[in-house]
Formats: sequence, structure tokens, C-alpha cells
Amino acid sequence: MADQQVERTIEAHFEIIDFEETVYEEPAEGPKLTRVTIRKHYRGAIDGTSVAGVLTAQGAAGGGYVASERIEGTLDGRQGTFVIQHNGRADGNDQSSDGSIIPGSGTGGLAGISGRAMERQFQVLTLVYTLGDDQGGPGSGA
Repeated sequence: MADQQVERTIEAHFEIIDFEETVYEEPAEGPKLTRVTIRKHYRGAIDGTSVAGVLTAQGAAGGGYVASERIEGTLDGRQGTFVIQHNGRADGNDQSSDGSIIPGSGTGGLAGISGRAMERQFQVLTLVYTLGDDQGGPGSGA
């Protein structure tokens, strides 16, 4: 297996097309806890859709979340799916969001994808990734 993988960085713009939140605990003091399902439409560097399951803790001065997001679409001319595990937090105006592509989660033309993700701009996913050369060539097969 030759190490000919090239790390690429892209910015993928997205629109939230559905947001369903359920509160599962809301104490008298402290942050409320919620489960959220978010559906997105990506355009540009990623052309496709996604669904994310999110767990949040939302307080008056800050909050945090963890999420698993499956993206289905085309990246680098290859069609398939992959999953990003996200985490984020907010402390007043200071916000951060980071994540990793789950190893082995790539399917189709995106089999072998690896990398990391972050959101530093509103509705923009920055993806730093490599695509293996051993998945049968570029583009979607089948």
C-alpha cells in the first residue's frame, strides 16, 4: 500500500433543512439536556445531505454538544457516505466545534476516507481529509 494519500482541506457550505429538539431533562437549576436531530443540505465542495443525532447541554452562560453526523453525497468526484463524530462548546461568545471522521465509516467511493472536521464559520464545515487510493478508483462505481 503506497503512501500516496494527499491531505486536502475544503470548506463545505450547508443549510439546516430540519431541526427537531426534544428536552429530556430540564432542572430548576443548571443546563437543560436535549436530543436533537438535524438534517442538512451541503453544496459546493460537498454536494449532498446529512443527518445528525445530537446531545446537548444548554445553560444560560454556555453549553456543549456531542453529535454523530452521516454525510451522503459527492466529495472529490467520489460518491458515498461517511460519519463525523462532532463535539462543541460555547462559553459566552467563545465557541468551538471539532470532530473526526469515524475510521471505517466511508462507503462507496469514499471508502477509506480519514480526517478531521471543524466549524469556525456559521454554516460552514471545514474538512481536512485524505482519500485512500485502494477503493477502486475515483468517482462512484456501481
